[in-house]
Amino acid sequence: MKKIIATWQNFSPYLRSILRIAAALTFMAHGTMKLFAFPAGMGGPGRTVHLFSEMGLAGVLETFGGLLMLIGLFTRPVAFILAGEMAVAFFQVHFPRNFWPILSGGELAFLYCFAWLYISAEGPGPWSIDAVMAKHRAGRKGEL
Repeated sequence: MKKIIATWQNFSPYLRSILRIAAALTFMAHGTMKLFAFPAGMGGPGRTVHLFSEMGLAGVLETFGGLLMLIGLFTRPVAFILAGEMAVAFFQVHFPRNFWPILSGGELAFLYCFAWLYISAEGPGPWSIDAVMAKHRAGRKGEL
């Protein structure tokens, strides 16, 4: 049993990359709905939010921050910003409706907040541009 647990724990960095990628894909869809009405519009077919509004800013963060999360570039600071965005979304929109996320419709904002906070602390995992750049920097230090 210890060998199975040890083997499974060796997958942890890769599972972190998979979590980041899966969360980024679904997160981006929230932004593309707001900005581009894709895969559906906001409140109806073809409807988007005003770019220079709070929802427009959310759409930009979700679309382009999500893209950075997807490829794993500038992961820690971007994830921290996205965690903050989701905390604001939860406390501005969902919390006033009800304390419990399941009753306020805030489960996604709640979960994204903590997923991005976790990624900001732990890093992107090995399948990321950040990891490739870190290996490159480490290799260049060895050349000096």
